Amino acid sequence: MHTVHISNTQHGELWHRKPVPTKNGILLMIIRSAAGYQSKTVRFLQVAFDTTGEAFLAGDHHGNIYMFDMSRNRFKLVQKTGQACTALAFSLRRTTEFLVALSDYSIKCYDKETKQLVSWMRGHEGAVSSLSVHGSGRYAISTSSDTAQLWDLDTFQRKRKLNVRHSVGVQKVFFLPLGNTILSCFTDDSIFAWESDTLFCKYQLPVPQDGPRIHYKAFAVTRDGKTLAAAGRSNLIHLWSLDSQQLLRIIQMPQEVRTVRHLDFLPDSFDGGSSQILGVLSQDGLMRFIDTQTCKQLFEIGSPDDAINSAAVCPKGRHVVAVMDDGALRVYNVQALTQEINKPPQSLVKRVTAGKKTDTSGLKVKVHAGAVLRPAKTSARKPRTGTPRPPAVSTLQNKENDLPGGLNKKRLQALLRSCGEYPAKYRLFIWRSLLQLPENHAVFSSLTDKGLHSAYMCLRERYPIKSHKLQRGLQRVLSALAHWSAIFGEAEYLPLLAFPFVKLFQNNPLICFEVVATVIVNWCQHWFEYFPNPPLNILSMVENVLAHHDKELLRHFVDCGVTSQLYAWPLLETLFSEVLTRDEWLKLFDNVFSNHPSFLLMSVVAYVTCCRAPLLLCTHRDDFEYFFHHRNNTDTSAMLKETYRLMELTPADLHPSSLLNDFEPLTPGQYPIFNKYPTFIVEYQCRERERIRQQEVEYLRERQALQELRAEAVRQQAEDEAWYAQQELLQQAEEQRRRILQEEENKLAHQRTRLAAMKRELKVKELTLLDAARVRFLKQQQNQRRMELSRLDDEIQRKMALREQETAMAVQDMEVRQMELDAQRRLFEQQLAKAHESTSKDVRAEVDARRRRAEIEDSAFHNLLQTDGDLGRETRRVLEESLAEAGQLDTDAEWQTEVIRRLTTSEEEQEKQRQQLAKLSRETHAKEEQLVQMMMEVEGKRWNDVVDKQAMQDEEKQAGTSADAQQKSVLSQHVDEITQHRDALRRSQEEFSNLQRERRTRSPCSTRRRLQKPSSPQAGTDTVCLNNQSPSDSSTCFSLERGRGRLDHEERELLQEVRDLRKKLAARARAADCTVYSASSHHSP
Repeated sequence: MHTVHISNTQHGELWHRKPVPTKNGILLMIIRSAAGYQSKTVRFLQVAFDTTGEAFLAGDHHGNIYMFDMSRNRFKLVQKTGQACTALAFSLRRTTEFLVALSDYSIKCYDKETKQLVSWMRGHEGAVSSLSVHGSGRYAISTSSDTAQLWDLDTFQRKRKLNVRHSVGVQKVFFLPLGNTILSCFTDDSIFAWESDTLFCKYQLPVPQDGPRIHYKAFAVTRDGKTLAAAGRSNLIHLWSLDSQQLLRIIQMPQEVRTVRHLDFLPDSFDGGSSQILGVLSQDGLMRFIDTQTCKQLFEIGSPDDAINSAAVCPKGRHVVAVMDDGALRVYNVQALTQEINKPPQSLVKRVTAGKKTDTSGLKVKVHAGAVLRPAKTSARKPRTGTPRPPAVSTLQNKENDLPGGLNKKRLQALLRSCGEYPAKYRLFIWRSLLQLPENHAVFSSLTDKGLHSAYMCLRERYPIKSHKLQRGLQRVLSALAHWSAIFGEAEYLPLLAFPFVKLFQNNPLICFEVVATVIVNWCQHWFEYFPNPPLNILSMVENVLAHHDKELLRHFVDCGVTSQLYAWPLLETLFSEVLTRDEWLKLFDNVFSNHPSFLLMSVVAYVTCCRAPLLLCTHRDDFEYFFHHRNNTDTSAMLKETYRLMELTPADLHPSSLLNDFEPLTPGQYPIFNKYPTFIVEYQCRERERIRQQEVEYLRERQALQELRAEAVRQQAEDEAWYAQQELLQQAEEQRRRILQEEENKLAHQRTRLAAMKRELKVKELTLLDAARVRFLKQQQNQRRMELSRLDDEIQRKMALREQETAMAVQDMEVRQMELDAQRRLFEQQLAKAHESTSKDVRAEVDARRRRAEIEDSAFHNLLQTDGDLGRETRRVLEESLAEAGQLDTDAEWQTEVIRRLTTSEEEQEKQRQQLAKLSRETHAKEEQLVQMMMEVEGKRWNDVVDKQAMQDEEKQAGTSADAQQKSVLSQHVDEITQHRDALRRSQEEFSNLQRERRTRSPCSTRRRLQKPSSPQAGTDTVCLNNQSPSDSSTCFSLERGRGRLDHEERELLQEVRDLRKKLAARARAADCTVYSASSHHSP
């Protein structure tokens, strides 16, 4: 077996010459020693193979990650994480990258070539126990006790997270090979299968209801992904078929297996991925490889002395890397382990040879079932092939000297006499064979299940040990001994006696307990007969032997007042562990266990006689005490030779063997009863201890009560002081708050003053803006009125010019008519024309009357509609017009005055024209009177025609009257609808007006009056209205309504702008009021 020591070397070769695997399959052993301390090793924790199976990663508890490439015979340090790793993964899609789960619950991805950090993944709240990588290397699953997370290794982002209840933890989550299925295993033994793409639950394996729960902890899947192996806190292994979701088989491991820690299938290139060989790592540190079809154990690796903590199997099935209990790495060659299995069958043809007749009965060796023979050291020399010699002792004696495991006690003693000690590699195995330990697992479990014994609850205070693991192991073994026999809870020296064995067998408490029990039963005979005093009878034996062989030394002890309790008992109660080194102590007990129990007493005498020279120089008692409690320069080999000499030369009557029984091993199944001690003293001491314990409990209770009272008093005092301090603080805080409040009130008053000033400034600005807007509006209105007046002047001028033109034309017509009348006087036919003119005048008058009536009706209808619209708009405009109305009234009054003045002027001019026309008319009437006579003569003739025409006109009037009545009925119906709508609008307007009346302190200005034409002071038929057509033929129609629609439209636009401006100013004022109110509310006390 080749061993590689790695200290601070960051790279190098694994071997100079490729090693040959040993018979137990070990190819290589890797040990990393601490820098500057070759004897102190740095423990490896985790290993992981890559996809090729030729290289693997290993991480130690210092955070160093090493890569070992067996195909290239190289190793190198690829990363220093600074933290211990809890899991490794080396089968990513990018072959140079690997995942490391660290003790701070994070996962990091590194590149082994560049040694750079690729990504850092966080999210777990507990230690990551496993990392599983998909077959494609693109996804990974990290598992902790509380959750499992799915990672995308291309983006290193978390895709999904599996959360569970607090009562049910996650045991392991991993990918199945050759597929996209994820298996999740929980602490309640439930197993679920999920699709890795959709995370849809495919199936659930049924939880076995028969038998006790196994508490699954270890899982393994074959390469084809069809079979799942699961095991836990039992020696049973469940094989599940993932295709049928059924339990295929239950495999029961040997009784030595109580808990399965790890499972792994051993791949084979010729089994199609079915992987029938399963590796089972149990709590005893052995990894057994079994055939799942035949349920036979094929081979095993590890040993109880070299226990395995964890293991990883090569994906190709060539190597197995095991992390040992001492922190080293062992690489096993699978081919060498399976050599016995795969060897060809023996030949069927055998040759018969003749030989000497010898008695072969003495060559039979008893082989115990279940025992595995450990390989011995092989020599490079060619073994001898001679005929074996017959035994020199009888068959009965050989049977007595036979030991478990195929060993012989006489041969072991001969080996011990020649070499002085047993081989260190097989020492513990030989001890177990010599002591014939029964390994009663069930009984020892029942003893340990009772918990810690009350006598050893405070062991740490009496015997402090730096290693907590060693302290717990010593406490466990001593408690088991105390539960076995009550005397062991009273013996104060028992921890000193058991400590070296606990330190030696700290990884196997059962063997440690049975070794200590065997030593007590055989080598500590009669030790407890004088309890609680030292074994005076045993010490007397030692003193007698010393008196026989070295009287001078004994006389020196007597002269100095040194008894056997000072020079012999310290050696016996510590079993020489205080005066010998580790190797010396192991060498001594190789001889002690191989001889009679009296050998230990003879060793005490031999140690004293070998040290007689310095002891003879000691005269003070303190010197003797120091000598027998500390290490001395003693030749252990010489001491052992002296011991053997004393064993042979001591007389039988003085020899301790005459008083001590021969070796008796512990009985299998149940441990023997140990009652060789004064029970009344032990019981009395137990009662006294119980009484003292009760008193201590009572004292502790009283002290606890006193401490509680004292704590209560202290707490009350502290509360009082705190209350007074709090009151002082409250008073100070109150004063401070009052000062702050006063300051805040002053600030508030100052802010209110500033706010009032700001309000005044805003009001002034607002009034300024309103005044500016009003002035601008008035100026604009004046400009518009001026433009309107100018347009009205132009219109009046045009009308006057047109009227003058018409008057001139009328004058000309009158002159022409006068000339015609003059001509009619001469012509009789002129009367007919005059009558026709009178008739046409009546027709025009009738037409004009009807047209005026229709216009009046249309005007009334439009007024109704406009009134309806005005009522609707009035509700919306009343608030908007109220502000501008006051200023508008003055302008309107001025405008009305101007218009009335101009109309009056126009009427005066028109009156002058009418007077002129009246003068001309009188002249015309005078001339017409001359024609009356002539017309009277024609009147009779035309009267009949007139009566006929009048009848026709009456019929037409009746038809028109019926049409007018129908139109009036339709109009009255529409007027009723409009009246109802107007009443509703008036009611809403009144409600709105009432609301406005409550909000305002004074009523808004009245609605703007419409322009009314002043009534003429003259009454009579001579009054002429500018809007009405003159009844005389010579009068001209003149109306001021032309352009009034456009004028009203522009006026409404101007009023709309004023309303918009008022709305903006009102909104700004409301916002300023709200701001002031909120500021005053915040600063108010």
